[in-house]
Amino acid sequence: MSLEKQVSYNTTNTYLTLNSLTPTTKNVWLVFHGMGYLSRYFLSYFSHLNPLENFIVAPQAPAKYYQGKNFKHVGASWLTRENTKTEIANVLTYVDAVYKAERLDISKNFIVLGYSQGVSIATRWLATRKIDCNHLVLHSGGIPKELKKEDFSFMHKSTKVTYLYGSEDQYISEARKTEEELKGTNLFEERLKTEVFTGIHEVNRGFIYRLSTES
Repeated sequence: MSLEKQVSYNTTNTYLTLNSLTPTTKNVWLVFHGMGYLSRYFLSYFSHLNPLENFIVAPQAPAKYYQGKNFKHVGASWLTRENTKTEIANVLTYVDAVYKAERLDISKNFIVLGYSQGVSIATRWLATRKIDCNHLVLHSGGIPKELKKEDFSFMHKSTKVTYLYGSEDQYISEARKTEEELKGTNLFEERLKTEVFTGIHEVNRGFIYRLSTES
């Protein structure tokens, strides 16, 4: 008869930064990639931003795997349905370490962006750690079902929340769009703004650039 057991141990994971945090920095970004990405490729979507004004930190999902049958390209996933509760705790502890290492609790315009699967990590981390930001971007992803309105009651009234997706996103049906919009409205109330761009399931560079120039 098999018996599943559990141990705790220390582990190490990478993350990437783009540009430098200096007195000229206006925006500090904490960005969570989607499933199948590596953080170094995800950072390319922020390479067009003014390097003197934008400092970007991209955590790396810990579960890496080969994509396709030729075992050539490597992708990563934040979570699966297997042992999810424990994996969430592990991932959020890792994000805590990144946040502490980069000293992101600073008085800059702090933007947290989650793309696709990264939305679930961004929202869970903010909700459980009670860390506020100036702008939360929910880009083409789902909000975890367990999160409630009271989980975000700590947010300042001036905090902005944008729910962003493409009009031709093959992973978001009309029902899913409505569900996420309503869930977001319930969670974030008047803070929430929904934006739809013309396109498929892809990172919207135009929105990212516009956001970088708004502060």
